[in-house]
Formats: sequence, structure tokens, C-alpha cells
Amino acid sequence: MDKPLIVNSWNEWDPLQEMVVGSADNASFEPVEPGSRPAVRNAPDTLFPTGPKSKEAIDRANEELDGLVRVLESQGVTVRRPEPHDFSAPVRTPDFEVENQYCAVCPRDVMITMGNEIIEATMSRRARYFEYQPYRKLVYEYWNADPRVEWTTAPKPSMADGMYREEFWDWPLEERHAKMHSFEFCINQDEVVFDAADMSRLGRDILVQESMTTNRAGIHWLRRHLEPRGFRVHPVHFPLDFFPSHIDCTFVPLRPGLILTNPERPLREGEERMFLDNDWELLEAPQPVLNNDEMPLYCQSSKWLSMNVLSISPTKLICEEQEKPLQDLLDKLGFEVFTVPFRNVFEYGGSLHCATWDVRREGTREDYFPRLAYQPLV
Repeated sequence: MDKPLIVNSWNEWDPLQEMVVGSADNASFEPVEPGSRPAVRNAPDTLFPTGPKSKEAIDRANEELDGLVRVLESQGVTVRRPEPHDFSAPVRTPDFEVENQYCAVCPRDVMITMGNEIIEATMSRRARYFEYQPYRKLVYEYWNADPRVEWTTAPKPSMADGMYREEFWDWPLEERHAKMHSFEFCINQDEVVFDAADMSRLGRDILVQESMTTNRAGIHWLRRHLEPRGFRVHPVHFPLDFFPSHIDCTFVPLRPGLILTNPERPLREGEERMFLDNDWELLEAPQPVLNNDEMPLYCQSSKWLSMNVLSISPTKLICEEQEKPLQDLLDKLGFEVFTVPFRNVFEYGGSLHCATWDVRREGTREDYFPRLAYQPLV
């Protein structure tokens, strides 16, 4: 009889067995660079802080991350944490320099499990170039423990000045509206670029958002890598999101046949057919409790972090403690809802789903879209 798989996760909802939860230890403020223009909320003329985060800010975030760990462990989930890393250290390559790195709060951005394969994303920002390092010891452990584990590191882009379109940050809203169907953002199309958090796994089918952090070359690489392994890769677009980055605050699978959608960021016309033709329900999320002006001062994400829920199983979800309208909706849908405070983690660019990387869930690869027309590359 075969031993249980060490690494096994095919979707966002199967019963969870092992998960990595991020850490705020040694975090720094994200620096200004061609792929990112962080700003102090409600104070656009104030210089954004540089260097390490304060001990108080780190402790507040770690307290909430530890609370998430306790909920997961209470449900029988094995929890692992990243290794310490000095994010205050600069990064220098032949193509660029950046004064410091960022943090290990959001493993979802850089690491993704596709069945029994671990993929390290390219990343799109200079400060996050080496963000895979806090997870390398774990990856080696999984890889050495089970010869069935595959491990792929996507090709690192240059992150040279020419990879970016810096004028993107200065486009007025009218110009963004005029360009919203061209899907050209702050990275150009010359090199393979993607963040893992722009991907969503639905069994055999993988959604990839074209965004500020994932370009068409990145999607093409994913198709060429994953299609020979039996996956179908679907680019998705949200034209009314003028600063799209990561899909898990916009289009969130909750269980087979049900996706939580963002009422302010609808899918591009025609892309909904894949779901409707296969009897999936697209359900709008309620408005978040906080509006954008009330988000934490240094948070670069939107109010829609409210949607960033984490599935323990097809019937159990974890939701941010204050998001009562969403909790009520999930309860009506038959989910058992666990809540944890997570507002202090928002400063680090994510919420519950962002702050985790699922290594092992029960289940196998299923086809949830039997009436799907798909044209592979090869």
C-alpha cells in the first residue's frame, strides 16, 4: 500500500491537513520601486516609511497570525512556519538594487501547490526577489521525504528598469478607463512574470489573473508548464480593477459550484460562460465593514481584503472577525464559520488566504467543468 502523499493539494477547499502560516518577524516596509509605489493612506504627499517595521507593529501582526494557527490546529491541521530571514538586507543584482526586502507574512504570493508539485513563483517586485528563501528549508524537507514530490522554480525575471512601465503610476483615472480593456499595467510583456496569488486552483482547471503582478508571458509559461501535466489554464480579467494584484480578493472559490465574487470587479464579458455553462453559482460578496479610507495607514490593499477567506474544508471557513455581513452570508450558505481578528495583518498586504500556503489537503484532481471547450497550446 502506498504511503500517504506528503504534498497534495488540488483546489482551494478540500479538507485541510497541512498548511504554512506566515510570520511578521523581521519585516520591513516595502520600498518604492518600479513595480510598486506604496503610499500612506489618506496622505499621498507624505513620504512612505523605509526600513524595518517597528517591534510593536510586528508583535501585533504576529499575535493575530498565532491566533490563526490556534484555530487551524484546533481543527487537526498541522501548521508549519517560515524560517527567519533578514528583510532589512538590501538586494543587489547586475540589473537592479533595492534598499531592503519585505516580509514573510504572505506565503501565498510566492508558493503554490499543484497536486504533488510545489511551484515557486517568479515574483514581480524587486523587494520580493528572494522571498522564497524563508520556505526553502520546508521545501527541501518535503522533497527529501517523498520521491513523488515535484519541485519547480519558475525562471527569475531580470527586474531591470526595462521590465517595467513606470508611467503606469502616473496615468489619470480617465486614461486608465480608456485602457482598461488592453490590460497593460506596470510590467511589460517581454519576460515571464507571475505571483502565485494570481492563481486559483479548481481541480483540473487553473485560473490566472492578468494583473500588475502577472503578465501574459507568465500565463503562457504556466500553460506550457501545466498543460502537459493534465491541467487547463484559463486567463481571467477584471476590467474595472485598475490596480489588479492577486485574485483572492476578487474571485474566491468556496466549494465545488460556488464562487464569491467582487461586485465592483466583474469578470470580463464572456469569461463567465465557463462557470455558468457548468452550473457554478457566482455569488456577490457583501460590502466590507471598512471602506478604503478606514484601512490601516500603511496597508496597500483595498477594503476587499474582507473576501480573503480561508477554507478548512467544503463546509468550514475562516473569516476576519469584524466582517459580520460576510459571516452571515456564509452561515446562510451552510458553512461553519470560524473567526479570527486579522486587521493588524492587513498592513502587510494580505488577509487569511494570503497569509497561508496549503501543502496538503485530502482529495484528488477532479474535473469540475465537464462541459468545457478548451484549446490547449500543444
